[in-house]
Parts: sequence; C-alpha cells; structure tokens
Amino acid sequence: MRVNATWAFRGLWVVLPVAAGPALGAALDGRNDTVALVASVILWLGWAAVLVASLVPSTVGLTVLRVLAPAAGVATAWAVVVATDADFGEVGVGDVVGLVVTAAAAVVAMAPSVGDAFVDGSSYGPERRFALRVPAPVLLGPLELTWAVALAGVLTGPLLLAAEQWVAGVAALLVGLPLAFWAVRSLHALSRRWLVFVPGGLVIHDPLTVTESVLMPKTMVAHLGPAPADTDAYDLTQRAAGLALQVDLTEPLPVSLYRPRAERAETATVERLLFTPTRPAHVLDAAEERRLPVA
Repeated sequence: MRVNATWAFRGLWVVLPVAAGPALGAALDGRNDTVALVASVILWLGWAAVLVASLVPSTVGLTVLRVLAPAAGVATAWAVVVATDADFGEVGVGDVVGLVVTAAAAVVAMAPSVGDAFVDGSSYGPERRFALRVPAPVLLGPLELTWAVALAGVLTGPLLLAAEQWVAGVAALLVGLPLAFWAVRSLHALSRRWLVFVPGGLVIHDPLTVTESVLMPKTMVAHLGPAPADTDAYDLTQRAAGLALQVDLTEPLPVSLYRPRAERAETATVERLLFTPTRPAHVLDAAEERRLPVA
C-alpha cells in the first residue's frame, strides 16, 4: 500500500507537540519567565501555521512547510542538547522520540510528492502542475543561508526584547524583519516554479529562469521525453540534479530569459527545451493522459 506523503506529514505534525514538547519545555525551564513565554508563543504559532498550511495545499503553504518543519527539527535538537547537559549526558527515550518525529517531518516536507501536491493545490480548473527541481547553484549553500536569515530575522528581535535587551532587540527588529521578508520572498520563489499542463498544451513557469511563462501549444509539441545525453536543446534546468526532460517543438518559439543584472530581458528562439521536474515519470504519465506525443 502506498503511503500518501502529505497525510504522513500531517500525522507527524499533529503528534509533534506530544513528541517534542517535553524536551522543548525542559530546555526553557529555569530561563527568564518572559523569554520562556515568548519562545513558547513562537513555537505554538509556528506549529499552528504549519498545521493550517498542511491542510490547505498551496504554493504559500509549501513555503511555510519547508521553512518551519526543518526549524522544528533544529529547535528540538537544541532542546535535547540543553537537556543532555542538564542531565549529565543522559539522553532520554522521550528526547529520541522527539528528534525522530521532527526529523521525519522535515524529511517528508521535502518529499517530491509533497511538493507536487502543494504546487498543484494552487492550480486553476483543469490545470495540472508539477514542481521543478531546485537549481544546484541555489541548493548548495545559498538556500541554507537564506533559510537561516529568514528564521534569525524573525526570532532574534522578540527574544532579545523578552530578555530586556532593549537596544539590541530594537536593532534586531529593524534589521532582521526586512532581511527576513527578503529571505522568505526568495524561498517562496522556489515554490513558484513548475511545469503545468493546460487544455491547450503545456507551460513552464519559472521566475528564476524566464521573465514570462513559456507556453507551448499542444499543436507545437512534437515530442516529450527523457533528454538524450548528447542533446543540444536549450537548457532551462539551471544544472538541477535528476532526470531532465526534453520538449521538441515543430517550429521555433521565442523565450524571454531572466538575467538578474541585465537591463532588459534576453530573448532566445528555440526549437528544443530542457527542464527538470521533481517527478519526471509522473510528468510523462500526465502527458500521455493528455495525448501529447511521449517517447
């Protein structure tokens, strides 16, 4: 029996307060009452936000899951380290359970099937959306740094103010919140990258690669399938790992490419395109269902 990853995440997240709550509560014991209260409110708000997001799949919800689920794992690991120091190096069974549940939730949140379900949750009518893989240059370093900036920008100010560090707290709010806003917007851009099947054909929507969505009418699609090793197709994968798919067109198609430092968009005329979905086999199955030429 196949397990639905979205429901698996929901189940893990529902039990997370029971699994990780004791370790987090123990880590906050003995601290300033205001700090403990603010930290507890932040934890509960974060948990509630992810729960609501998981129940209403959308691209916004996907960003919420993939920012806060790993944060829960980091918070639980910190709490276990603090509790271990307090208990002279002894790690309890409850600590292990909390670590396992939060780690599992973070892993499932990153599952390709979860990404597809949430991306498709924002689709309209007969559309079918499939997420694209994160570009390798983003995945190896910038992504993790941006995630850390997003969390630190939101958390540092309130916690410093709760600790009565007034000057540092105000400064952290003034600097951290704009940085967090920028970081979350950047992370959300990764959730807004997809291939979408529409009644008239297929579209590549990728604001990191093209300034305008690339619409390929069904009548122009000559072939869709795994890219050959020696292909000369125009590459929109941005070196993402995984199997790239190639679309061959019956006639040239203009594509407006995104160039961050360019004053205007660069336009290329292409007859073949490469892209890298997170689940290429499911993309090909959907293409066959819509009677596109697949090989």
